Amino acid sequence: MSRSARVDRSTKESTVLVELELDGTGQSTIDTGVPFFDHMLAQLAKHGGLDLTVHTRGDLEVDAHHTVEDTSLALGTAINEALGDRAGLRRYGDALVPLDECLVQSAVDLSGRPYLVHEEPELVELIGTYDTTLTRHIWESIVATAQITLHVRVLSGRNAHHVVEAQFKSV
Repeated sequence: MSRSARVDRSTKESTVLVELELDGTGQSTIDTGVPFFDHMLAQLAKHGGLDLTVHTRGDLEVDAHHTVEDTSLALGTAINEALGDRAGLRRYGDALVPLDECLVQSAVDLSGRPYLVHEEPELVELIGTYDTTLTRHIWESIVATAQITLHVRVLSGRNAHHVVEAQFKSV
């Protein structure tokens, strides 16, 4: 049984295509127009053993919010569809991931009930053009449409790039 999904999502602000294979090899082709977000999605695929293709065109002339949000909603939908009825799956998983000075703990429950607990230090800086305040919104969007419970706790970290990247590696 293939645990895969293809999701097309179109709004006034963006068009998104997500192709996901849960039992993949960590390969990815990501193009959202937001380079740091592309890098984070590639890390999610690589460290999660997922094959992931994402193509998004959004209103980046405004900012990255709609592009990142709509991509995350489509990714969550793809996860939900690929999980199917969830029969026979191990329901819980967790990881503790270091990245230099940063340490992140994540736990997931494939419960079918969306809930997010997200704890990270206040990050006010940009990483390139990426607004670090979008990170929580990414997890909120994925959780809502994937129908999962997710806890992400940044236990230590000062470098904004490391804090965000370790979250994607741990989930």
